[in-house]
Amino acid sequence: MIAYKELELRGVLLIQPRVFEDARGYFFESFNEAIFRLGTGLNVTFVQDNESMSHKGTVRGLHFQVPPKAQAKLIRVVRGSIIDVVVDLRKSSPTFGQHIMIELSADNKSQLFVPEGFAHGFIVMQDNTIVNYKCNNYYSPDAERCLSIFDSQLNIQWPISHDEMVISEKDTKGLAWSACNDIFF
Repeated sequence: MIAYKELELRGVLLIQPRVFEDARGYFFESFNEAIFRLGTGLNVTFVQDNESMSHKGTVRGLHFQVPPKAQAKLIRVVRGSIIDVVVDLRKSSPTFGQHIMIELSADNKSQLFVPEGFAHGFIVMQDNTIVNYKCNNYYSPDAERCLSIFDSQLNIQWPISHDEMVISEKDTKGLAWSACNDIFF
């Protein structure tokens, strides 16, 4: 049976699939739309799959898209491990401005569902880590935004020092929290 657990940020779900292991290795169904809908009560249709491969210390994010092109995501790690970070951007939410950090890895096979209204990113903990994620809306460059991973108001305690991080030039120019807190209501 697949286990669904709502985390501290309302709507963010940790999903643990049922894994079958034997002498050959393992098998699990990484996504089944009908089971996902029954287990979560959500009517989400994923339209785009993305994959990244990154080296240890790489930070990707904190990304989001603004309405009406906002995205929900279902994230899983195929190889390696990450510390996933989710920030609540929903002004009406009791956890507005708060974040969570959770380990996703090929070993734990956990998945994370992040609804629209959140910034999402991760730091890679092992070389050659592969991350897959499904999105319920297409990538839209004009709607894309990035929240600064270094904003002191967020107080994110990254597991490695800033000097060890590998960050794209685009992500180093992320917006301050104050510029992102009036987007989702």
